[in-house]
Amino acid sequence: MNNLFLVFLGGGIGSISRYGISELVKSNFRSSFPIATLVSNIVSCLVLALAIGMFSEKLGANPTLKLLIVVGFCGGFSTFSTFSFETVELIRSGNIFIAITNILLSVTVCVTLLYFLTKQI
Repeated sequence: MNNLFLVFLGGGIGSISRYGISELVKSNFRSSFPIATLVSNIVSCLVLALAIGMFSEKLGANPTLKLLIVVGFCGGFSTFSTFSFETVELIRSGNIFIAITNILLSVTVCVTLLYFLTKQI
């Protein structure tokens, strides 16, 4: 039960953080490009990479920390389903170029970020 609570707590904090970033981006940028989702996914990958890089020994020795940060927070903060939905909506509305740009930017930046920040592990 304790493990479920840690995932729940981390996921809740991640979801609230995701909402905050979404609201912040919406209030500062007007664009048909899904900037808030891209920013959230990049920040989530950054947090994941830093958690793995900085706490790799502690995460292995402390599964509680891993559940809270990696599974809970990053799981609640990242937005693959939103990314997918927004991309489909862009395609349906005829914004093919923006949809392709969204896919390429999201995947390239997030995978590259994780690759290079976790390279020493």
